[in-house]
Amino acid sequence: MMAWTASIVWAGLAVLSAVGFGVVTGIVHPDEKVNGLWLVVAAACIYVLAYRFYGGFLARRVVELDNRRITPAHRLNDGANFHPTNRWVLFGHHFAAIAGAGPLLGPVLAAQFGFLPGFLWLVVGAVLAGAVQDFIILVASMRRNGRSLAQIARDEIGAVTGLATAIAVLFVVVVALAGLAMAVVNALFHNPWGTFTLAMTIPIAFFMGFYLERWRPGRVGEVTVIGVVLLVAAVIAGRAVAQSSLAGWFDLERSTLVWLMAAYGFFASVLPIWMLLVPRDYLSSFMKVSVIALLGVGVIVMAPTIEMPRVTGFIAGGGPIIPGPIFPFVFITIACGAISGFHSLVSSGTTPKMIDRESHALVGYGAMLMESFVGVIALIAASLLLPGDYFAINTTLSADALGALGYPVAHIQELSRLVEQQVMGRPGGAVSLAVGMASIFSALPGMTGLMAYWYQFALLFEALFILTTIDAGTRVARYLVQELGGTVYAPLRTVNWMPGNIGASLLVVGSWGYLLATGTVSTLWPMFGAANQLLGMLALCVGTTVLIKMGKARYLGVTTVPMVFVGVITLSASYELFVLFLAKAGSAPAGKAFVFYLDAALIGVVATLAVVILADSLAKWYGFVVQKKPYTTSEVPAAEGGVKIPAGPCC
Repeated sequence: MMAWTASIVWAGLAVLSAVGFGVVTGIVHPDEKVNGLWLVVAAACIYVLAYRFYGGFLARRVVELDNRRITPAHRLNDGANFHPTNRWVLFGHHFAAIAGAGPLLGPVLAAQFGFLPGFLWLVVGAVLAGAVQDFIILVASMRRNGRSLAQIARDEIGAVTGLATAIAVLFVVVVALAGLAMAVVNALFHNPWGTFTLAMTIPIAFFMGFYLERWRPGRVGEVTVIGVVLLVAAVIAGRAVAQSSLAGWFDLERSTLVWLMAAYGFFASVLPIWMLLVPRDYLSSFMKVSVIALLGVGVIVMAPTIEMPRVTGFIAGGGPIIPGPIFPFVFITIACGAISGFHSLVSSGTTPKMIDRESHALVGYGAMLMESFVGVIALIAASLLLPGDYFAINTTLSADALGALGYPVAHIQELSRLVEQQVMGRPGGAVSLAVGMASIFSALPGMTGLMAYWYQFALLFEALFILTTIDAGTRVARYLVQELGGTVYAPLRTVNWMPGNIGASLLVVGSWGYLLATGTVSTLWPMFGAANQLLGMLALCVGTTVLIKMGKARYLGVTTVPMVFVGVITLSASYELFVLFLAKAGSAPAGKAFVFYLDAALIGVVATLAVVILADSLAKWYGFVVQKKPYTTSEVPAAEGGVKIPAGPCC
């Protein structure tokens, strides 16, 4: 009876999913505008079905999760880095670590092509590519004592691939930091309310850090309440500050904000982790969960109409936000919401050291689906705007120019009045997303008239997402610089050596700060997207090697199919960007040509690294699978240490 009931439920979800996709794609009622609720229904049903069936298949058949195997969290338990963690706490940690600003901003920028292309790649890409990458790398690291992606590549493929992967990771992190910081800068310039609110989060984080570390150790509940209250107070007080004589202190130009962001990244990298980075990340995790939940409720209550068409006139190229045609640019613009190479750093970082039982590794698959859902919500929020207003916010084109393109500006002045900020000409995705989010929030019962507060709250929410990535990313990049530099000068490998910390941090911050100061959304975001997707391809490449050495060659399709697809997309995009940057350099004034030549060189280097890694891997695969050459693996034997958790096989 229970089996029949379950079958009926799953069949019902499949039918509902099919109907939802029919409405979203226009198969059903093609001439009617789409209700945003259908996007939520279609995506949610697919995620549930994918987790239950495809995730279960990967767990049972492909990697054979087995709770009788001892995880590194037990075998190497040191109470600090390796520590068994409750599966729900583990899920929260992993989701907070991977969910940066990418799923918020990428889908918003990709709406240039219409809502449908981005929606399809968010859902399908996450299920078949992004979640697979995260899960396979997490299992590979868990069974190798929590080793990093670069270490696994070095051990399983070879020294050449290991070094190339380390360099590619460093490049991706630096470009990602510049691209994400751009959105904050464009949202906060000449916005004293938002700048004040965000600036106040730094002393709040310092207070929380000292409160927990020195004044009231272990009082997590107390400091949480204090931090949340102070955060809300900062949003409310920001309006008064913006209307007072103090506004001039926070009414800043883009260039000033760029170097203030760089200074923040430097101090977050150098200062003790408990002082600034950890309390800020902890505070932002509450924002992430609560705001996404509120947005979901808002979409359900409002059932809003999507104003953006399914596809726009820019699918063949010539768009004012993202250069190039829908293929391959929609894929690299969506970036993290569908597949993110950055996630492989988390899946081979802290998470594999915290898994209590092997079956809990499915958090790697589930958390990626949750991030994809964040991307869908962001896409809905941006697509609520009329197309002309969307383009007016995300470009610097005049209203007349947008009208000539076929997208007349309709309500931009009214939106600026409601949020009490001039929103026109603020590219980067953050402002249009904040306007869409504020529209949803202010439509909830009892929230009428509070759109200005919700707008600044939404900007703070986005900025905390982004700064969480900037502070953690700068520190990760610093570690990579020290690791690579340590091959030349051994003391650099000591992560607590202050001269090395300062020097490596300055190099990292100077690199992404320069790209931020000289770049634009049209150059930085596609470059970040291409590099990030290339790293995703490399992670799937490593995962393929791992499966071969597990004796699972018959299941290689789960990694090789998305690897080839993502590889074709991103190598094509890299070529397009390389040509684009060279063309811009040729027509730019002498003083600006260098920046475009540098961009071309950077994207060329990472694409070359990807080709080197792929060629090295193909040679190894041919030897292992076809020529049956012997191989060794760094995987810890299943029987090592005996059976500690006799809970039976997973799933």
